[in-house]
Order: sequence, then C-alpha cells, then structure tokens
Amino acid sequence: MQKVGRTKARPKTRNAPTGPSPFAIEAAPLPREKFSDLEWTAKGERRASVPLAGLDTLWFNTGTLCNLACTNCYIESSPTNDALVYMKAADVARYLNEIADGDFGTREIGFTGGEPFMNPDFVPMLTDALERGFEALVLSNAMKPMRRYEAELLALKERFGDKLTMRISLDHHTQPVHDAERGAGAWDVGMAGLRWLTSQGFSLAVAGRMLPHESDAESRQHYGAMFEREGINVDVSDPMRLVLFPEMDADKDIAEITTACWSILDKAPTDVMCSASRMVVHRKGEDTPRVAACTLLPYEGDFDLGETLAEASRDVSLNHPHCARFCVLGGASCSA
Repeated sequence: MQKVGRTKARPKTRNAPTGPSPFAIEAAPLPREKFSDLEWTAKGERRASVPLAGLDTLWFNTGTLCNLACTNCYIESSPTNDALVYMKAADVARYLNEIADGDFGTREIGFTGGEPFMNPDFVPMLTDALERGFEALVLSNAMKPMRRYEAELLALKERFGDKLTMRISLDHHTQPVHDAERGAGAWDVGMAGLRWLTSQGFSLAVAGRMLPHESDAESRQHYGAMFEREGINVDVSDPMRLVLFPEMDADKDIAEITTACWSILDKAPTDVMCSASRMVVHRKGEDTPRVAACTLLPYEGDFDLGETLAEASRDVSLNHPHCARFCVLGGASCSA
C-alpha cells in the first residue's frame, strides 16, 4: 500500500512569498481511500499503468537546493532543502554510459532542480551530455545562479548551437502574480536573465502556468503580448516553446485513472510522459542515486524503480493524484 505524501512547511527565506499560492486548486480534500493501492482504485476498478515504450528523455535532478522558496513548489525546493542532494558529474556519466551500452533510444537529457546552476558540478555534467551527442534541456529561473555562468553557457552555445535549450520558469504573464508565487523582485531578475538569453541567441523556451479562470488560448495571447513588449524571442503558438502546466496539489480530490479511462478519454498509455522518460535522483541519506518513474514524484517509494535504467524499465502504476491531474487529465509533459 502506498501512502500519498503531504507537503511539509517550508522554511521562510528572504523575499519568499508569505501568502497562499495564486494558482491554488479549488477542490474538495482528497479522500484517504484514493490512490492507496497500486493495482485497484477506491471503487475497486483496475488501476491503469504505463509501460516504458522507449527512454526518449532521461532527467537528472541536480538537487533540491534553490535560490527561491516558491509558494507552490511541487518538489519543495528552497535555499535550505537538500532532501535531494547535489548530483555528481561522475554519477551522470555512469547513467550516460549505461545508455551508450544499451538500447534505450535516448534523444534528450533534461536537467532540473532546485536550481541546476547552484550545483557546482552542473556545467561539467551538461557538457558531458552535449559532447555525447544528446540534446540538452535545462530548467532554470534565469536568476543570479545562472548569470554566474554566462561565459560557460556562451561557449556551449558556440559549440553545440540549438542542441542546448534553456527553459525558463515564468509563472505568469504579469509581474504581481509571478512575484506572489516566487517572492518580491523575482520578476525583474528573471526577466533580465530572459532578455540576456534572447540577446545571445539561445534556443529558448518558457514554462508558465494558468490561473484557474484563464484558458490556454488566453494565456498564450497575454504571454505573447508581454514577450513582444520585453523583447523576448519565444513562439507562444509552439507548445514546446511556451509550456503551460496544469496545477498540482496532492491534497485535493481528483479522479483515479482506470484501465477503462484510455478509451473513455480517447488517450493511450504512450500519451503519458512516464512512457518515454525517467528521472535520476539522489535522496539524502542514500548511498547512490536512484531512478524515479517521474519528474514529479522523486520522494514516493512506489515510484522508485531501481538503481539502474535497466531496472527502471518496468511498468508504472498511475497511483498518485499527479498522475491524474497533471499527466492524463492535464495532458502535460515535462519533456520537449
């Protein structure tokens, strides 16, 4: 039986937001009987699962330490949270070697955090991935940790061009909402980083979110107008360049996904991101990194699939509210 984790209070930090998240989900509390069994739903129906069709994207969580403490961070990153310790370049190399020795068909290596640029090994591990011929996707807030590595990023762009994509988190198309989520002043510093990336010609994407009353089309229109005002080169019509994520809250009610849902929703297991990706994490207190089924669930025991990519190639049971809200019903994916 799996117990769905509940978020814990995050330490207060300077400039951290103090109120509720503006993106908070309005729904009833999640009944305790839901998402409590790997194979069966609370109604006694067979729970859906997803096989690995191919490892298109391998993610590395570089560590949960971050320069921000956002109101609704799904992974609870902050300047003090090291629940996921810094990934080492040697560990990344070990998994890239496993890809080279196997038949995984991996195209892309993704790096997330925390803030990846706070990890002192980050540039070497990013360079290693690019030198091996992979596309690299880096998730960052484009703030001071990233700006310390401008020279190194420019050198990588010169060598590898659009093989390197920077995806910058910009929670909303307005400063007040963004700063309410990320802290006072976050907008100005992040926008400065976005403008620098644009001015230097990086392959650029933005990850945003929609307020409960906003539609996808409306959000794209507003982001587009804002990017034009700010001189940011992002094609808002391309869902891989402006990625709008649905909200997540493991404490709020959501339907469980059964095997019958595939035909009801006109979807297939291959539409879900765990059919094509895995994430390597190094949890504090564990001797070695482990492979998690999903970028969204680094702490959940039932989504720990083993120490190697070969071990992690088994099916994933959709036994968490994020599986339903973000992936199946939300239709979202962290990969490019």
